[in-house]
Amino acid sequence: MDAAVPGVAFDSEGICNFCEVHDKLEKTFPLNASGAKKLESHLSKIKRDGRKKKYDCLIGVSGGRDSTYTLYLAKRVWGLRPLAVHFNNGFGNPVAGENMTQAVERLGVEMRTVTSDWREAKDLKISFLKASVPGINISTDIGIATALYGTAVREGIRNILIGQSFRTEGIAPLSWNYLDGFYLKKIQEQFGTVKLRRWSPKDPGFNLDLHHLAYYTLWKRIKTIPVLYLVPYVRREAEEILKRELGWVYPGAHYYDDLYQSLMHYVYRVKFKIDRRIFNYSALVRSGQMSRDEALARMKETYVIEDPSVIDLCIKRLGVTREELEEWMKRPTKTFRDYPNRYSLLRRFKGLIGVLSRMNLLPGTAYDKYFNCGT
Repeated sequence: MDAAVPGVAFDSEGICNFCEVHDKLEKTFPLNASGAKKLESHLSKIKRDGRKKKYDCLIGVSGGRDSTYTLYLAKRVWGLRPLAVHFNNGFGNPVAGENMTQAVERLGVEMRTVTSDWREAKDLKISFLKASVPGINISTDIGIATALYGTAVREGIRNILIGQSFRTEGIAPLSWNYLDGFYLKKIQEQFGTVKLRRWSPKDPGFNLDLHHLAYYTLWKRIKTIPVLYLVPYVRREAEEILKRELGWVYPGAHYYDDLYQSLMHYVYRVKFKIDRRIFNYSALVRSGQMSRDEALARMKETYVIEDPSVIDLCIKRLGVTREELEEWMKRPTKTFRDYPNRYSLLRRFKGLIGVLSRMNLLPGTAYDKYFNCGT
């Protein structure tokens, strides 16, 4: 991490605040006997909560490495009865789609696909491009979250397993990926042409304001458990297991289960001068899964995910022209702070968010994401 990262701060020894967050998470989710005991406690509770039910947990799947490995562990290693849920945003990678099909068939797991309203999904992406903010794909992030919560309510499932690890992902700086359903709605109202559907508990669409989140977490008591935080998750080892056991195929790049990431990385690099690999690679370096020299060498080259043919496909699928995209790319850059949002309210409830994160009623990194990564 360097000074180009918004909100980064270095102490007298040159250690940055993102490293401090990483160290704190290492203590909270240790890979030792204490961590194993914590994982076992989670698994026991999941099984109790799911007793006499068809499913005892829910896992979001994309066909990528992380979510597929989480599904594999849940079913084959831990003996859980997961329901796999896939959010279809219209930009799925066919390789990832085949990975999901293979995985659920070989594991004997049922999969539900929640397909977004294409008019809404497409228009939201265009709205964020027009708004000139870095988080141009937060509609997909929110869509995934609401697909999981909505399905959990529909099926009476109280535990959602999260297939991410801070040791391999890191945490994005706040201004690069600010998640806020109210903010999304305001961006759409200002730049969109399609009115978003109203929220309902079992079919929330792209609606995830604070009161919706309170319904799912406080009223329905749905927990989000970051199980990969508590296992020695090494990407290369996980890949070998998935290839051998499930016939999994590497989609071509990290995050490439979603083809829109190709356009997103291009816009980030060219318009915002941002290389999102910096926090991913930093986490891998801290975890001993990549050397610092290798990370720096890779970042000197344009990321392979920026395939020109896939970028053209994304533009075509959005129904816009290259000229329109280039016009939006030339607009002055902004951040979420330039539009109506809930951040001041989130700061007011900072203590509560910390408690809910520790209770797994919010994702484990929620507190750090909003308050320790570039406020």
